[in-house]
Amino acid sequence: MVIYEAFVEGKLEAPKRLARTVHDLYFEPKYEEFRARTIWGLSNAFTSAFRNLDPIPQFRARAKLGEFLEARFSQSF
Repeated sequence: MVIYEAFVEGKLEAPKRLARTVHDLYFEPKYEEFRARTIWGLSNAFTSAFRNLDPIPQFRARAKLGEFLEARFSQSF
């Protein structure tokens, strides 16, 4: 749902074309450490997908990711 909100609903300033990559990296991570379905695993899926961006857009997307995840999950705790 969070990936959907980020890309389809446009709540995260990041290219929509990365939605599938984030999805794949979250549900089929490349590293065992990221297999747990946690906020940390989700954050890693996003940041790993952002590596496909040029440096400036990558920096912007990573900066916005923290705000997005905090807004989404601060209510959960």
